[in-house]
Amino acid sequence: MNSHLLYPQIGKVIASTGSRQFPRMLHDLIQAHLTIDATHIRLLPVALADPDANAPVINETVFSSDVQPSRDCSDPSRLHLIRRKGDARYEIHVLRADSAYGFSAFERNRLDDISPLLLPMLEKHIDALQPAAERATQESLEQRFLDRLAQSGLKLSERERQVCLGLLAGHTAPEQAERLDLKVNTVESYLRRAAIKLGISGRHSLMRWMYTAV
Repeated sequence: MNSHLLYPQIGKVIASTGSRQFPRMLHDLIQAHLTIDATHIRLLPVALADPDANAPVINETVFSSDVQPSRDCSDPSRLHLIRRKGDARYEIHVLRADSAYGFSAFERNRLDDISPLLLPMLEKHIDALQPAAERATQESLEQRFLDRLAQSGLKLSERERQVCLGLLAGHTAPEQAERLDLKVNTVESYLRRAAIKLGISGRHSLMRWMYTAV
């Protein structure tokens, strides 16, 4: 693979991360190496990651400019790139509508050569699509929690606030311990202290406390 010749195309793909242009830019980068009719990208929760699963989080197909989107690609010749990370599975499928023209070993090797570039770029693109909503939710949650503390006149330490917010966000004590670089029993200790101060007994009780008027 001649990386020097790839630089302009790679730059375009990276610049389009998180935008509607990304699938097209990724397709064009792959098409520079292989003759293909379409590129299909998707993100699946690991629990659903099988050929018969439904409800992918991301599911998009881009066709080459000389291929009609209506053309049947339901059973094409295809190549797969798959990366599993955490509770998600990232997939790139390159397709040919006519299954009579399968991919040669040479073509498979060409795709393998650029797969260390393609899969991380897909992961970054998908990550860029999701955090905006997540950040807004987290900020809204945190603001509501701080407002409720101010209304109640209760005082929590910084760590107690952090573990309460983590609990509200659905994180377990082990997950919070890893995120905050603490021991699990330390996180549980902060949660117990906060629970006593707030007069709550768990996540649902904390949620009720947050949304109950003073």
